Amino acid sequence: MKKLFLLLMAFPLVTMAQNFTAQDTLRGSITPEREWWDLTYYHLDIEVDPEERFISGSNLIGFTALKTGNVLQIDLQEPMKIEKVMYRGKSMKFTSNGNAHLVYLDRKIPEGRKGYIKVYYSGNPREAIRAPWDGGVSWAKDRNGEHFIATSCQGLGASVWWPNKDHMYDEVDSMKISVTVPDHLVDISNGRLLGTEHDEKNRKRTFHWGVNNPINNYGVNINIGDYEGFGEVYEGEKGKLDMTYYVLSYNLDKARKQFAQAAETIEAFEHWFGPYPFYEDGYKLVEVPYLGMEHQSSVTYGNKFKNGYLGNDLSGSGWGLKFDFIIVHESGHEWFANNITNIDIADMWIHESFTAYAESLFVEYYHGKEAGADYVTGTRQNILNDKPIIGQYGVNHEGSGDMYYKGANMLHTLRQLIEDDELWRAILRGLNRDFYHQTVSTNDIERYLMQKTGKDLTAFFNQYLRDSRVPVFEYEITDGVLKYRYTDVVEGFDMPLEITMNGHTDWIQPKTEWQELRLNQKIASFSVDRDYLVLHREL
Repeated sequence: MKKLFLLLMAFPLVTMAQNFTAQDTLRGSITPEREWWDLTYYHLDIEVDPEERFISGSNLIGFTALKTGNVLQIDLQEPMKIEKVMYRGKSMKFTSNGNAHLVYLDRKIPEGRKGYIKVYYSGNPREAIRAPWDGGVSWAKDRNGEHFIATSCQGLGASVWWPNKDHMYDEVDSMKISVTVPDHLVDISNGRLLGTEHDEKNRKRTFHWGVNNPINNYGVNINIGDYEGFGEVYEGEKGKLDMTYYVLSYNLDKARKQFAQAAETIEAFEHWFGPYPFYEDGYKLVEVPYLGMEHQSSVTYGNKFKNGYLGNDLSGSGWGLKFDFIIVHESGHEWFANNITNIDIADMWIHESFTAYAESLFVEYYHGKEAGADYVTGTRQNILNDKPIIGQYGVNHEGSGDMYYKGANMLHTLRQLIEDDELWRAILRGLNRDFYHQTVSTNDIERYLMQKTGKDLTAFFNQYLRDSRVPVFEYEITDGVLKYRYTDVVEGFDMPLEITMNGHTDWIQPKTEWQELRLNQKIASFSVDRDYLVLHREL
């Protein structure tokens, strides 16, 4: 705890000034040109030219009118260009404002009517410099000199490489992905392989993939390389789950050993969170030239077939070297990110806090409760407290990176307040059942947790999600009297704490005002339970 205290004190409460542009609003808000229509279907049909680093093709976009309208916002980021938009066999007018493009249909679409537009586009998409954090397309080569290509676009947006309705609130119901590549290469995308076509004359192959479940835009991916695959069938909570693994041909032996952890991960997370959410689309783990990402049913992997995070333990506890971080973390996102998806990226803690916490639940499932607690409390060394975990709404703005391990420790703390591990597990499973394949807000999650726990957690969430400070428990022990209070807390914060005095464990409920606890004996030893995310300071 002392190490944490010093780290936190090095990063005091900071107000982060941020200037947002009209483009941020167009990207991050539910504009009138998005609001009136519901996205139902995509058929992304593209050709990838590895030598020229060029993508061309089309996206067929299906929709249903929620109310009468005729202007649709389609997003595609520069330097990619929309060439034309077709509707009912005719070319439609469109105007461009940076990365947002307004398509003007030649007739009003009445409420309840279905329709399709087809967007043709091409260009050299933005290249990812430090994927997956900056996003774009990674154009790499493997050790044999073969092309090794992958997309990653969380935060930046899927419109960096294909045209779509690029906002988290509206997930497409299903989609088809068709990718044409040179015939010596393989494309792996989301869902199940529907078939391949071979153009012998032009020495090309087209891979057709089908996604049967709702999918968020950034979860769609293409992965192109000299792949070989193998697989297994996992007997899960909903029956047989097809699990398939694709790696570069020369990594096959290493993958067969390391990827045994994939089924172990599904087993642990089905225990904690309920059935894997995409049995119909299967589960894939795909090697890529960057660290990894939670692409739905097509989880990408670049952890070099090592345990830990590139061989390192992010918790410092030793338990982080017992599992492959990327397999566990990115697979955990199938429940929190892909099954339950935030409506606005400002609420991305819903993805990252639950999934970072899932790492400790994986450890607990296989090594016991104390090991899981060792892991999650160990990750506190990564907390910065630089700004609130929740970002600003409507402008595509993420909150602090503390959404990972401060968020995980917030959830671990909440588990202690519930004092019922079976109820806690039921709540985690209930989240994935009751919000199955839905987009949600922070308010949705807060209301659910308060309802299921029967606790007013308003100040609790305000403290950990909307304020950058960690509560400080101050105390003083004098002549058998314990004086204590909270500082650095939001209004109304009075979270109970478990303390141990003279070997006896008890509860206290500090507030911002000093309180006293008089004992009939000298206090020889005193400690605060480590499982609560608070600093403690003896005066």
